[in-house]
Amino acid sequence: MEIDLMVLVPLVAILGTIYYYITKDNKYFHDKPIPSMATEPLFGSTRRLMTKKTSFHDFIIEIYNKYPLVKVFGMVDTLQPVFVVRDPELIKRIGVKDFEHFVNHRPVFGNNDNPHNTALFGKTLIALNDQKWRDMRATLSPAFTGSKMRQMFELIVECSANMAKHYKEEIRMKGVSSREHEMKDVFTRYANDVIATCAFGIKVDSLKNAENDFYVNGKKMMAFNRPIVMLKLIGFRVVPKLMNWFGLDLFDREQGDYFTEIIRDTLKTREAHGIVRPDMVNLLMQARKGTIKREQRETEDREEVKGFATVEESDVGQTGKGLQMTELEMVAQCLIFFLAGFDTVSTCLTFLAYELTVNKDAQDKLYEEIRATSKSLGGSSLTYDALQNMQYMDMVVSEALRMWSPAPATDRLCVRDYVVDDGDRLKFTIDKGTAIFIPIAGLHHDPQYYPNPNKFDPERFNEQSREKINPNAYLPFGIGPRNCIGSRFALMEVKAIIYYMLQEFSFEPTPNTQIPLRLAKGFAGMRSEKGVFVEFRPRKKDNEVSM
Repeated sequence: MEIDLMVLVPLVAILGTIYYYITKDNKYFHDKPIPSMATEPLFGSTRRLMTKKTSFHDFIIEIYNKYPLVKVFGMVDTLQPVFVVRDPELIKRIGVKDFEHFVNHRPVFGNNDNPHNTALFGKTLIALNDQKWRDMRATLSPAFTGSKMRQMFELIVECSANMAKHYKEEIRMKGVSSREHEMKDVFTRYANDVIATCAFGIKVDSLKNAENDFYVNGKKMMAFNRPIVMLKLIGFRVVPKLMNWFGLDLFDREQGDYFTEIIRDTLKTREAHGIVRPDMVNLLMQARKGTIKREQRETEDREEVKGFATVEESDVGQTGKGLQMTELEMVAQCLIFFLAGFDTVSTCLTFLAYELTVNKDAQDKLYEEIRATSKSLGGSSLTYDALQNMQYMDMVVSEALRMWSPAPATDRLCVRDYVVDDGDRLKFTIDKGTAIFIPIAGLHHDPQYYPNPNKFDPERFNEQSREKINPNAYLPFGIGPRNCIGSRFALMEVKAIIYYMLQEFSFEPTPNTQIPLRLAKGFAGMRSEKGVFVEFRPRKKDNEVSM
């Protein structure tokens, strides 16, 4: 009996401690004057998501609609209390005006506290905190201006034109009138080739060489639906310090080593032979040496026509002193560009292609603008300025980003106590260390801001209508100083391939096209339940005669 008690007492104590730890914040919101979602041990308020009963995109819309009359409500994300902010004005205060209280993101997959050199994700811009983030943002910011994007545009055009040419030649060689393709696969290969040439300085062709090493390693690195990635996610939520101590990272060691070696070889070759190429590696080399110049934004803003979704660089984000990047820090930035370019851009293109396929009027109108632009160029390659001046193209892309934002939500971490006071009845404190959730997909599907939100309607973004859009309720690239630094690059990449593909093909539905489209359930990135299948049908040119 004594032996049993000697085992039982410590066991009960351990289980009690664990239970206390996983439930201690479940009642966090009880003394706050806001509603909060029900909680369960370990799951918090996210059981439906964690058990794959819904997609992340749909989950965000569901919780947003749960409290339609409030500005903010509470939930528990696994073990962490989170304030979900659904009021655009409060979002602006948190993301812009009172940014100093909300400088950081949550350490979802580690941050700069991770001391291990092999932990690359913690060295990326998105994961850095406080002054380290400011210094890195100040260092990288000049590399993402309109003039720098203009320099890289030819590389993107080359990839876009090659892709359209490949599928046109494929149809000709097979002697068929059209071909069905799965859009996520198509645009992942395109995004892979663009990021390879623009961020890593190497050329690959993922259409002709489908299993090239760069693409295969990229696919492995981006396979976020694997059980090991979910375990890492839970680990960083529950015991972040322990995860950092062990040097665990989002990126697997094998893939991290592969991409590190590419950058090292590229740097060595360029420095030895004085090679200069208009790509991200060259810009990072300049940033590393402190020789990259920051243009006067006033001049640039005056000269450049920007897409509606483009986000501006904040003065707050430029208050860093700049830094001399290490080789590993350069590799880390290239990897985060890869992550954004490989998955986010291909996701945007996949859903954009779907909407153009099932909304023939929009596709036809966009094609007419493409024809007019091509004619104005006299058959020459697409130019940066010509693309920037395509108004309907921008409307279509802006609407696709509203309906299918690749990032359904974003977050902030409160770094010092913040008092919310709307001057009426709402007053409470957001405590230091508590997370903020901004439900982007919910805002984008709120009929208060977008009437008939489930309808694909590019006219929401025409010259007259866009003036009525609340800018704090349209956040495809985030908000404030921690917005997406690469919005110009992403929009340029998306628009260029759509230009070249629609110039050659019409997008047609097939028996395999799921209408309406349903999203795959679970936390992993936004993707269709059964894929997005579209038929590429070559267009008859003006000089072709029907038989």
